Amino acid sequence: MARKIVSSDAAPKAIGPYSQAIDLGDLVFLSGQIPLDPASGQIVGAGDIQAQTERVLQNLQGVLQAAGLTLASVVRTTVFMIDLAEFPKMNEVYAKHFPQDPPARSTVQVSALPRGSRVEIDAVARR
Repeated sequence: MARKIVSSDAAPKAIGPYSQAIDLGDLVFLSGQIPLDPASGQIVGAGDIQAQTERVLQNLQGVLQAAGLTLASVVRTTVFMIDLAEFPKMNEVYAKHFPQDPPARSTVQVSALPRGSRVEIDAVARR
């Protein structure tokens, strides 16, 4: 099985030495997305966990689309948050994007995220 790099203009370019996603055929591993607007390269929704979560999920959708998949293909996510007190608000937005058969998920609080973002989400999708 060939390893294929997935790249999309519908998500921010990688801000480090990593790929937006790696496609292994049956599985696609998506790097963590933070709430960067792909057009401006700027963080959106400063201080607003819901706006940031929405942008993160839109970025993940953009990468999935480049791999020929949708959020419905996602089987696993990890959500990194700087404040778990914001979990209910993040979860409200997250639930709208996974209305049926949501993926397995872990959510952890971290001390900081790149560019001062409040949330980052990575994912694994299956064909």
